[in-house]
Amino acid sequence: MANQTPITDHRAERVLAFMVASAIGLSIIAFLAVIIGTATGVTDFSGGVWPVAIVLPAIGLPIGLVLMIALIIVSGLRRGREARDASK
Repeated sequence: MANQTPITDHRAERVLAFMVASAIGLSIIAFLAVIIGTATGVTDFSGGVWPVAIVLPAIGLPIGLVLMIALIIVSGLRRGREARDASK
């Protein structure tokens, strides 16, 4: 029979994972929008949503990297704690 271990809630890890995915995903979409806009002949990027689309990858990708490092640290701490508790 398999060991019945309680499933713990990892809400912080889930939230961090969604934050990483959204920050990096939005940055990549904005980056692709600028590439597609340039390819289709847009020359004036000063109006509309273009300034946001140009600046978003410069802000979102570093934030996504920091959040990813935080996710790795939180996950490592949890796994270490679980391993230490299992060995007792």
